[in-house]
Amino acid sequence: QVQLVESGGGLVQAGGSLRLSCAASGLTLSSYTMGWFRQAPGKEREFVAVISRSSGSTYYADSVKGRFTISRDNAKNTVYLQMNSLKPDDTAVYYCAATNLQFTVVAGRLYDYWGQGTQVTVSS
Repeated sequence: QVQLVESGGGLVQAGGSLRLSCAASGLTLSSYTMGWFRQAPGKEREFVAVISRSSGSTYYADSVKGRFTISRDNAKNTVYLQMNSLKPDDTAVYYCAATNLQFTVVAGRLYDYWGQGTQVTVSS
C-alpha cells in the first residue's frame, strides 16, 4: 500500500521559512517523479514544483521561483520543499504527489499517488 505523508507545515510570519517533508512508503521513491501542489481556500489546486527521478531536473511555478526549492533523498524515500521568503499568498494546503512518468510533470491529473496534505499559513 502506497502512502505519502507530508509534514512540516504550520503558521509563519511573512518573510519566514518552512521546510516541508514528504515521506513515502510502499514504493521505491527513485522510480517516481515527485511533485508538490497546493490548494488555497476557494481556489483550484495548483502546481508548485516538480523534481525528476534522479534530481537532475526541477521545475517551478513562476509564483514560487527563486523562493522555493524542491529536493529529494531517495535513500530516505523522502522529498522536501524548502520555502523561503513566504508571503500570505502562499497560504494553502500543500500536497506531495508521485508519478511514474519520467519527465517533469505539472498536470496533477497525471500523478498516481497523493498525500493527505499539510497546512501552511503565512500571516502578514
